[in-house]
Amino acid sequence: MKTKRYLGASALIAAVVFSSPFWRSMEVRAQSARPALNGPQFEVDPSWPKPLPERWVTGELGGVCADANDHIFVLSRANLYDGIKEIAQDAPAVMEFDQTGNVVNSWGDRQVMAEQLHGCSFDPQGNIWIAGNGDGFIQKYSHDGKQLLLQIGVKGKVDSEDGKLKSRFLNASKVGFYNPTLVAVDPANGDLYVSDGYGNKRVVVFDKTGKFLRQWGRQGTTAEAAAGVGGAFVNIVHCVVLGNDGLVYVCDRNGDRIQVFDKMGAFKRSIPIPLVFRAPYTGNGGAGSLAFSRDAAQRYMYIGDFSDKLIRVFDRVSGKELSQFGRPGSHQLGGLASPHGITVDSKGNVYVAESLDGRRVQRFKPVSGGTPTAAR
Repeated sequence: MKTKRYLGASALIAAVVFSSPFWRSMEVRAQSARPALNGPQFEVDPSWPKPLPERWVTGELGGVCADANDHIFVLSRANLYDGIKEIAQDAPAVMEFDQTGNVVNSWGDRQVMAEQLHGCSFDPQGNIWIAGNGDGFIQKYSHDGKQLLLQIGVKGKVDSEDGKLKSRFLNASKVGFYNPTLVAVDPANGDLYVSDGYGNKRVVVFDKTGKFLRQWGRQGTTAEAAAGVGGAFVNIVHCVVLGNDGLVYVCDRNGDRIQVFDKMGAFKRSIPIPLVFRAPYTGNGGAGSLAFSRDAAQRYMYIGDFSDKLIRVFDRVSGKELSQFGRPGSHQLGGLASPHGITVDSKGNVYVAESLDGRRVQRFKPVSGGTPTAAR
C-alpha cells in the first residue's frame, strides 16, 4: 500500500513539475538552442552510394572530392575494427563513385601512400592531390591513379626535431610537412597551397614543380580566435580552399572559425562558426571541413562542424549562417559522427565523408535553395 501511495505521489509531483511554466520555459529554451534558419534545405539520399563490392569495408574516411564529371572520390584508411578485420578486407585506398553510387574505379598502393590519408582535391588538369597525414608528404596522381606524378616530402620523415612523429614540430620545413591535411591548387599558375596541419600550424605554398615559395601561420590561443586575430591557429589547420574571388579560406578547426587570406598570406577576415550545442573551443572543433557551391559566385559555403555534428551553410560574402542539416549519430541515415571531408557536385549535392566513428560517405541532396541558378 505504501508503495502504491509513493508511486501515486511521485506521479503527481512529476505531473506538476513537468507541466509547470518554469519547466516548459526550460524545454522551449532547449528546443530553441538550434536557431531557426531559413536558408537552403537538404535531405539525405538513401540511394547513394550503392553497396560496396563483397567483403570490402571502409575504415575511417580521410577525405572526399568531386572531379569535373561529378564522379566522387573517397579516401579510405586501412584501420578496420578488429572484429571486422578477421572476416572482411580493407576497401581500397581510393574509390571512385559515379552519380548512381557504383564504384567505377579503385586504386592505391598503401606501401607508397601515407598511413593516414587526409584530404583530396583536383587540379584543372584532372589530377588528384592527396595529403599524407600521419606522415610528412603530399602526392599528385593521375586521375586514374596509375601514375604518381609528383611528391613533395619524404615518406617516414616529418618536419620535427628528429624527423619523426611525436617529436616537437618545427613549423619551418621548405621540403616537407608535419601531418598535412589538404592541398588547394591555384588554377591560374599551378601554385600549391597546403594546410599543415596536425602539429605544424601553417599554410605553406609551393610552385607547381615543388619549389618552396612562402608560408604563414603560428600557434594561437582561444582568446586570439575570439578576437579574430589572423594567422593564429588554435590547434589543427584542417583545410585550405581557394575561392573564385582569389582568396584563401583556411579551417582553423579548434578556433571555431574560417580564416581568410590573400594569396600572399595577408589576413583579410575571420568568419566565426558559433557552436550550437557545445561551448566555444570544446569538442573536436567547429570548422572541420569546407566546400563552396559550384556557381561562379560561390554563394554558399558548407562547413563540416566536428563539435556539433552538423553541416552548416553560410553565405560566403557576408559570413552569415543560412541553414543547417544533419544530426548527431552514426547509425542512421543522415546522422553524422565526424564530418571530416566535404565536397559539392555541379547539381548542388553535398557529399560528407566521416572519419572516427562515422566511417561512411553520404550524399545530401538539395530540397530547396541549395543549387544557385548559375550552377544549374
